[in-house]
Amino acid sequence: MDASELGAAVREHAYLEGDFLLRSGRRSRYYLDKYRFETRPDLLGPIGERIAAVAREFEPEAERLAGPELGAVALAASASLASGLPFLIVRKEAKGYGTGQRIEGYFEDGELVCLIEDIVTSAGAAVQTVEALREAGLRVGTAVCVVDREEGGADSLARVGVRLRPLFRASELLKSPKSAAKPHG
Repeated sequence: MDASELGAAVREHAYLEGDFLLRSGRRSRYYLDKYRFETRPDLLGPIGERIAAVAREFEPEAERLAGPELGAVALAASASLASGLPFLIVRKEAKGYGTGQRIEGYFEDGELVCLIEDIVTSAGAAVQTVEALREAGLRVGTAVCVVDREEGGADSLARVGVRLRPLFRASELLKSPKSAAKPHG
């Protein structure tokens, strides 16, 4: 599946119209339901391959991938399989049992990590994930997301020294139901 076919499939399966409250607190006339593409192997596999390719291109020295729970874990796992890079799961907060870890998976201090995200709006959660990774002693300079809604997320990440590399931008992905999306990366 080429990038334009993948963009069209993401739109076909994940795009919903209505009145939606986003995680950022903003309201939107449309919603991209990430679970509608993350739970389909026919889409998750190609998306993981594309994420892996973008990560290789823009963060070639990355030693690991990292995906915040819950939304980006499947994406990080798929990209890990495609790239051969191990991945980390970043919890919203440290768990209160077992090892009490906020970051799950093995890593060493100072390693370079490429952050994987699903859909970025304001990037509030992504910035928190970057902060958690850095507090754990990891380096982060690039985030790859499936869709950038183009509502300030890239700027928020830039303010913490992270460059956002979207597979698709909402303005192009959503031009019309029939149009093929232009890939980015």
